[in-house]
Amino acid sequence: MTRPSTVGGDSLPSLLLLPPPPQPASRIALNAAYDPPIRAVLSRLKCNQAEDGEATLIVALVSPILTGKSLHQKSLSWSHAQSILADLYSIISVICTQLSVPTDVHAGPGSVDVRVLLVDHGRSKLQPRDSKQAIEPNNTVIVDLTTFASAYHPWSYIFHPNNEPGYELLSTYLKCFEGVQTVKHSQIVVVEGGLAISVPPSVPLQAIPQTKPHSVVCLGGTFDHLHPGHKLLLTAAVLLLDVPEDGALHPCQFVIGITGDELLKRKKYAEFVQPWDERATNTIQFLASILELSRHGWKNSQAPQVTKTGGEYTALFRNGTIEVRCVVIQDAYGPTITTENMDALVVSGETRSGGEAVNQRRKELGWRQLEIFEVDVLDAQGAVYKSTDTRDFATKISSTAIRKQKAESRA
Repeated sequence: MTRPSTVGGDSLPSLLLLPPPPQPASRIALNAAYDPPIRAVLSRLKCNQAEDGEATLIVALVSPILTGKSLHQKSLSWSHAQSILADLYSIISVICTQLSVPTDVHAGPGSVDVRVLLVDHGRSKLQPRDSKQAIEPNNTVIVDLTTFASAYHPWSYIFHPNNEPGYELLSTYLKCFEGVQTVKHSQIVVVEGGLAISVPPSVPLQAIPQTKPHSVVCLGGTFDHLHPGHKLLLTAAVLLLDVPEDGALHPCQFVIGITGDELLKRKKYAEFVQPWDERATNTIQFLASILELSRHGWKNSQAPQVTKTGGEYTALFRNGTIEVRCVVIQDAYGPTITTENMDALVVSGETRSGGEAVNQRRKELGWRQLEIFEVDVLDAQGAVYKSTDTRDFATKISSTAIRKQKAESRA
C-alpha cells in the first residue's frame, strides 16, 4: 500500500497527535486549541525540508468518535464527524496559506501534504491487546488507538502539544506503540499547545443521533491537484461505509466519479489540469491513508493492488472488505444513473442541486433514490460553509486557484 509512505523520495511521514476537541467545539474554541500546535508543526516541517523535498503530515485527532459496546459493532454521528473534519481542514488551509506552504498532494518542493484522521479513543476504552491481535477493525473505517498505533508506522517525527491533554495522549499512545517501532528521544517533539479548557458536553455522545451506514456510497468531482477540500470530501464520504467482516461474500463499495479529461479542456488554466490517470491514482493513494491496515505499516508494504479496466480503476482494502472504484464521468450524472445498486450520494453545498437532479433521474428510471449527505465547503479565507448555508462559493478552496498559482509561477 502506498500510504503517505514515500512522498518526496524515501522520507517518512510525521505524526501530530491532537487530544479531543474542547467542548463546546465552536470554531473559536477549535482555533484556540489546534491552531498553535498545527502552526508550529507546519513551520518546522517547512524549515526542515531540502530544496527539493516534500513532507507528509498525518494529523490524528484522538477522541471519542464511535459509540457501541461491542468492539466490532460501532456507530457514529456523521454530521458531527464531518463538521470536526471540516473545521480542522479549514484551520490547516489558513495556516498553510499564511506560511506559503502548498498542501495539495504531490505539490512539489516546499509542500506539506496534510491528512486528517479520526482515531476513536476515550479514557476508559484502552484495552491492551496482544501484538498479533493489535489490529482490530470494526464495521466503520475509523479505528481505535491501539489499531492506529499498530498499523500506522514508522514515523519521521511524532509531535504533541505542550499541555496536560497532549502529554497524557502521548503517554497512552506510546504504551500502544511499544514493540511496533523503536522511537528515539529526538523523534518525539513537543510543540506549542493550545487552550485545553473543556466543559462536559450538554448532550452525551451516545445521545446524538447516529447515522445509518451504507454498503455503496458514491460521489463525484474533478479531484485535480487533490487539495484540502477534496481530502475532506473523500474522508467524510468513507465514514458512511458499512464495512463487512472478513470473509463476507461482497465488499462495501466506494464509487468515485472522476471527471474525464475531455470535459476539462475548457477549464481555466487547462494546461495545468492533471490527466485522469494521475487524478485517479492520487485519489486511491490518499484513501489508502484511511482504509488500509497492516502490522507492517507502510515502509515494507506493497502499493494497493489496482485493477485497470477501460475507464475504471478498482482497488481493494482491508482484506477485500472495502472496494474503491474510480470511474470516468462524462456528464452530470456519472455512475449514479448507470449503476442501480447504490445507497448514498455525498455532495457539497455547491453541488447540492446536482444531487437533486440525480435523484430525479433515478426516479424516472424506476430506481430507488439515494440518501443525500452534504459536506461542508471550505473557504480560502478560513470560513466553513455549513450545509444550511446558501451563498456563492467564489472564495472556496479550488483546483482552479492552484492551477492559477502554477501558471503564474511559470510566467
